[in-house]
Amino acid sequence: MTKVIYPGQTIGIIGGGQLGRMMALAAKEAGYKIAVLEPSMDSPCGQVADIRIVAPYNDDAALEELAEVSDVITYEFENIDYEGLKRLTEKAYVPQGAELVRITQNRVTEKSAIESSGCPVAPYIVANNYEELVNQIEKIGYPCIVKTARGGYDGKGQQQLNSKEDLPLAQKLLEHFQCVAEGFVPFEKEISVIVQRNGNGQSYCLPVGENIHVHHILHETIVPARISVETYNKAIEAAKKIADYLQLVGTLAVEMFVLKDGQIIINELAPRPHNSGHYSIEACNVSQFAQHIRAVCGWPLRKPKLWAPSIMVNLLGQHVVPLTNSITKYPDWSVHLYGKAEAKVNRKMGHVTVMTENIEETLEQIKNSGIWSE
Repeated sequence: MTKVIYPGQTIGIIGGGQLGRMMALAAKEAGYKIAVLEPSMDSPCGQVADIRIVAPYNDDAALEELAEVSDVITYEFENIDYEGLKRLTEKAYVPQGAELVRITQNRVTEKSAIESSGCPVAPYIVANNYEELVNQIEKIGYPCIVKTARGGYDGKGQQQLNSKEDLPLAQKLLEHFQCVAEGFVPFEKEISVIVQRNGNGQSYCLPVGENIHVHHILHETIVPARISVETYNKAIEAAKKIADYLQLVGTLAVEMFVLKDGQIIINELAPRPHNSGHYSIEACNVSQFAQHIRAVCGWPLRKPKLWAPSIMVNLLGQHVVPLTNSITKYPDWSVHLYGKAEAKVNRKMGHVTVMTENIEETLEQIKNSGIWSE
């Protein structure tokens, strides 16, 4: 049986960003105390935490301090030090373990795990240097995308190659990193499934979201995704398969491509709550954050239900002022700002969720608001 963590006990969170903040707020509703480890002083999660440990994520003394004050430890992003997390699992209760982070931190181990679970990925090759890329590229052909095996998000650490002439563009990436080159998949849509599982193997998926990106950054998530019932079921089935294979405890976001014939290809995994699941705070009977807390605290999970079709729109730095000026015009919008001090261009500052009976009309309203014209 899984260990149960009760209200009044302390949940430690590694990472002080907006995901940690929303996790903390969900936990506080149930009466938990929050400790956060984060290098910056005034972090979004730190603002709502009971205990703040300001130190780098791989600082052994700080991790030890977090272990001492916490009854259970979770994390809000995957680029934490795997070795440090592994050592932490030996002296603290970390139900998610460190293995999930090791696998999802590296595109090579991640793709291998997805394939081993019986789910499809785009054709790919692994290259440790530029010469290896040149020698193998014919296996996947052009166009293709070269991605660093580690790090890189929101389009960073990637290079598209459209023909042989573009090959030198990938040279810089391969000077420092092992890379994966993926064959181009002619997809119709991008979708994601947030799957959550507790230590007893009980798992549920949130409704499938359809994701629209602008400049490689998520702009909108539309729920339910505008896909066929068959594709919807395939997506849920794949997410559960991967979660079971990884023996998931907590949350896994599974990003997928939908092909013309309705088949799906798994793009990537994130072992934590995900930007595309934010809509669940208002639109579902259990948010991805509340379900995550249930999973890591050994509670039974709640079967998610969607109250109404919804659209989540990201607020980047350049959208904050136009939104603030328009707040009085849109009573149906739920506005979330994350408490970040500086509104830099393309920095995620918050999001808006709109529950609606008419997705197309609401998409039009969002567009016509002028807030996201930048």
